Amino acid sequence: MTAPGPSAQTPALPVLDVERIREDFPILSQQVNDHPLAYLDNAATSQKPVQVLDALNAYYRRDNANVHRGLHELSRRATDGYEGARTAVADWIGAASPVEIVWTRGTTEAINLVAASWGGANLREGDEILLSEMEHHSNLVPWQLVAQRKGARLRYLELDDEGRLDLEPLPEILAGGRVRIAAITHVSNALGTINPVRELADRLHEAEALLLVDGAQGAAHHPVDVGELGVDFYAFSGHKMCGPTGIGVLWGRERLLEEMPPYQGGGEMIHTVERDFSTWAALPHKFEAGTPNIAGAIAMHAAVEYLRAVGPAEILAHEQMLVGYALERLGTLPNLRLFGPTSPEERAGVVSFAVDGVHPHDVATVLDSEGVAIRAGHHCAQLVMERLGVPATARASFYLYNTAEEIDRLVRGLGTVDSIFGEG
Repeated sequence: MTAPGPSAQTPALPVLDVERIREDFPILSQQVNDHPLAYLDNAATSQKPVQVLDALNAYYRRDNANVHRGLHELSRRATDGYEGARTAVADWIGAASPVEIVWTRGTTEAINLVAASWGGANLREGDEILLSEMEHHSNLVPWQLVAQRKGARLRYLELDDEGRLDLEPLPEILAGGRVRIAAITHVSNALGTINPVRELADRLHEAEALLLVDGAQGAAHHPVDVGELGVDFYAFSGHKMCGPTGIGVLWGRERLLEEMPPYQGGGEMIHTVERDFSTWAALPHKFEAGTPNIAGAIAMHAAVEYLRAVGPAEILAHEQMLVGYALERLGTLPNLRLFGPTSPEERAGVVSFAVDGVHPHDVATVLDSEGVAIRAGHHCAQLVMERLGVPATARASFYLYNTAEEIDRLVRGLGTVDSIFGEG
């Protein structure tokens, strides 16, 4: 598998001023194994611009205090920053009100909250939960757990040969009237496939079912307006969209959140506490027990403002340009299988592949020796791997600061893989 030189189709007119953007990300300027870092593992976590790092630093240096209950100046500043972040995130995704924004530790906790709270209160024996083969384990296991507790049944949408959802069986699945909720990813973390969320929402609502969307890859890489999408719950994480780890969001329709019982008990989420019972705080605090990740919320606000300034539509266009170039370059390599939709317009910035006869972990190790960081494994999506007929894939994933030259380095690194593991 000799790596060819750069294609004549190398993107000449980038959508974004990437070199300027890269100046905001100090981590990208380092050398790894005596090579400039090419960070192509953004589906796992994104890098952080100085604006986010400065927001974290400023909170801890100047405003560190607990929120809501303090009467002193530092607590007031911390509360203003924390609640200001909630308002900014609500605006970012088109929420009707900030009270629909619940802070969580990330997408995983947000999905668990809905499965445990809404599912625990509403699912009955014989009810059905609709999932897909495409889901990250974070959008599978919580539903398996609540289904086991409540006696509900799991149903699945399958994938076609290009890694798209096969919606043909959907009318038959919904015709039984037993599906109460569907939990579907916005963008596949393993394949990059962008799903038709609005169509799914409309068809589920016609069947009087709800739709939760795993937006971990969606909010980071795709313009999101929850009103336009028509969904009922949307979950996403800060760390995949230039924010810090340990902070995430559950958006839910206010009516649904009002009806749901608390997920955890403790301080902050109560209104009154008596010996034998308690009453709950108003939304969204009913779901935010204990001291929250104040710094994480404030830094996520900085991340949202950074992405807003760049433009979510422009970020997606840049990623799809890179995906198209990567598919073209990688498609010239013999003994390499590409997975997912063939059209860049159907995917966000993820390209998964396998090299015949070489384990993805070995591929990633060789690439790392040349300073190219990718992900290798099942990507917490073992049902996808089962559908593809492979134990794991190598995955390159792009973001607003990646370049076509880094894809050229990826291809050259795969030439090194072939020189080490190839038969010749």
